[in-house]
Amino acid sequence: MKVSDISNALELQIFSGSKGLDGEVRGGYVSDLLSDVMGNADAGHIWITLQTHKNVMAVASLKDLAAIILVSGHKPDENTAAQSEEEGIPILGTKLGAFDISGKLYELIGKK
Repeated sequence: MKVSDISNALELQIFSGSKGLDGEVRGGYVSDLLSDVMGNADAGHIWITLQTHKNVMAVASLKDLAAIILVSGHKPDENTAAQSEEEGIPILGTKLGAFDISGKLYELIGKK
């Protein structure tokens, strides 16, 4: 399933990185600890977090993640969004909390 399909189905706001909307999603990972994501997320995952600073893009790029979903109405910092555009890794947003959007994502793509 493509990032754009997930974005549409879950009614996510697209903040940046629209070049990556055609990327394939292989699963998801939920964490606010950068070291946890570095150690456990897999390439092609969507990362669900409330972190908005530029370091999330460094981790997303390092792990070759498909996209980032910011929860609870959080918006990316300006330099984070700029890095997202450069890397082509979409930053998406929702007003839902991590628990709710995780459940919806799981229902949509299933266990991967």
